[in-house]
Amino acid sequence: MDIIYLLLPVALIIVVIIIGIFFWAVKSDQFDDLEGPAHRILMDDDDKPEAKKTGDE
Repeated sequence: MDIIYLLLPVALIIVVIIIGIFFWAVKSDQFDDLEGPAHRILMDDDDKPEAKKTGDE
């Protein structure tokens, strides 16, 4: 039962540190655009010139 007097404050300190890190990440725009880079990988560049066809179609 005496260990609870040590574990409870340690757990609360860890929770406060995690919450602080989360709010720092939100404030520094770490979660600004989660889907943009993933969609950008899949997009093809349409402005590239097409290769000339040889007529063997």
